[in-house]
Amino acid sequence: MDLQKIKDDELSVGPMDTPSQDAPRPHKPKRTEPLRPMAGVDAELDGDEYARLLEMYDQSLRTLAEGEVVRGRVLRISGSEVIVDVGYKSEGIIELEEFMGHDGKLHVNVGDEIDVLLEKTENKDGYVVLSKEKAEKMKIWEEIERAYTDGRPVTGIVKERIKGGLAVDIGVRAFLPGSLVDLRPVRNLDALKGKELQMRVIKVNRKRGNIVLSRKAVLEEENAGKKRRTLEGLTEGKSVRGVVKNITEYGAFIDLGGIDGLLHKTDMSWGRVNHPSELFKVGDEADVVVLKFDAEKERVSLGYKQRSADPWESVDAKYPRESRVHGKVVSLTDYGAFIELEPGVEGLIHVSEMSWTKRVKHPSKVLNVGDTVETVVLDVDKNARRLSLGLRQTEPNPWQTIGEKYHEGDRITGKVRNLTDFGAFIEVEEGIDGLVHISDMSWTKRLKHPSEMLKKGDDVEAVILKIDSENQRLSLGIKQLQPNVWEEFFKNHTVGEIVTGRIVRLTDFGAFVEINEGIEGLVHVSEIADERVEKPADRLTLEQGITAKIIKMDIAEQKIGLSIKAVAQDQSREDLRAYMGRPGGGTVNIGDVIGRPEGRRREEKRRKGRDSFDEDDSDDET
Repeated sequence: MDLQKIKDDELSVGPMDTPSQDAPRPHKPKRTEPLRPMAGVDAELDGDEYARLLEMYDQSLRTLAEGEVVRGRVLRISGSEVIVDVGYKSEGIIELEEFMGHDGKLHVNVGDEIDVLLEKTENKDGYVVLSKEKAEKMKIWEEIERAYTDGRPVTGIVKERIKGGLAVDIGVRAFLPGSLVDLRPVRNLDALKGKELQMRVIKVNRKRGNIVLSRKAVLEEENAGKKRRTLEGLTEGKSVRGVVKNITEYGAFIDLGGIDGLLHKTDMSWGRVNHPSELFKVGDEADVVVLKFDAEKERVSLGYKQRSADPWESVDAKYPRESRVHGKVVSLTDYGAFIELEPGVEGLIHVSEMSWTKRVKHPSKVLNVGDTVETVVLDVDKNARRLSLGLRQTEPNPWQTIGEKYHEGDRITGKVRNLTDFGAFIEVEEGIDGLVHISDMSWTKRLKHPSEMLKKGDDVEAVILKIDSENQRLSLGIKQLQPNVWEEFFKNHTVGEIVTGRIVRLTDFGAFVEINEGIEGLVHVSEIADERVEKPADRLTLEQGITAKIIKMDIAEQKIGLSIKAVAQDQSREDLRAYMGRPGGGTVNIGDVIGRPEGRRREEKRRKGRDSFDEDDSDDET
């Protein structure tokens, strides 16, 4: 007799016997008495053989314990349940919801073999209560515990960010601390949501449902192997491929495979690099050259520009002196503008080489970053990697022809462009300014500032005093338009002359007297009177008319010295001579003469046996 056929007949339900979804499920009472021999069977088998077959049948019905995971086969699918045969005395049931997927579809078919957890050996209807989900979770926990014991990595999907780290689905919910997400701190944990990661289980507690993961441990192990292989193959000068891992102000870190190398921004390009992000982004693949390698310290210096030849090696041949070149303005400084002639080759236009005629205060007044300009190569220093350029050299120098257009003594008319403390700049022609020094503005006025005589924008006439084309200087004069009153005065007057004038200024050391229009002389305090004068204001007043004697003339300094005291002394001598020349005036009252200063000096000379009075008098005058 076929035992399997007997088992199938006992447990299966034919198509005609399948209950409807709404019909109540029939009760299947548990068998308590031995199975009696079937009709027609006892005629063929004896009692011993029948007993043996009955024992084999009972053994085929497994003895199951609650909480055990067993293998079963789907028999039927009803409206809300799935009937499963697990080889037990009764069939098992599982809620249909456990087979519904996230897409809302049913993921089970009749005949499928599945793992289930036996929750109850029998419910009120006589069915075994099973759970597919709990069986799967139990298997997952067992697998997680084995992975923890064996040190094997597990794969999970990041579900969400939670306090302190990430929630990860590895079949069950697990915790990945933020500090163990990567080898370096990750600032944006939200960016990992939905990503699949490999991690190591570092803590597991099934009773509490607690699982702690570490992705850092997996990466460290991977990097250790990569680093070992990378270090074995690194040599200076070798070209390698890596991935940009991080970018800083000074360079980029390239992952070469378990070890990071530094690509400094000065080694990124032969040209100017303001920031590494101009050339690289995190995640980019880059071919680099190993410049320096320290295996002991595990430090690698990389280069990117070294993949091509240094353009400065041929710069002197490509850009000879006095050649005209075109370039782009890449930077402006206080002292000039940097022009890129080609990637890696820049030249400097100094601010003094930007214009023949204008005094450029800042390059931004002439050029802008991004402009394309034509320049002339002034000097090339290949070793120092310096290229001097000129902008003004692209145009004729107007100062080279200024000497042909103008000569010293020519009169010109121009506009006052600017006033300074020392003079005024007059535009002679476009781009050519001449300077009228404050001392060349007036023969007679002592100006403290040019604004006392000129204003910006005034049209003025001037005389060219000096042309210096080499130093680009043009000296002008306004006072030279009129005759020099000082020369006229010195030509017509001499020392010893008596002049008249009025006091225009009083100082502690004397009084200034205007003796002609624009001509002033100084009466020193010692030349005011015979007796000592402490303050000129004690004896003189402004606008007072006086008579004085010229006692000093300095043409170079345009200074005239005057003396009021000398006039009084001359008058005394004249009075004395007049007195001596009268009839009967030959006799002199010595007391009267001695009473005056002249008399005292004269009497003293007489006693010493000097010459006559007239000779002494002339000596005194001298």
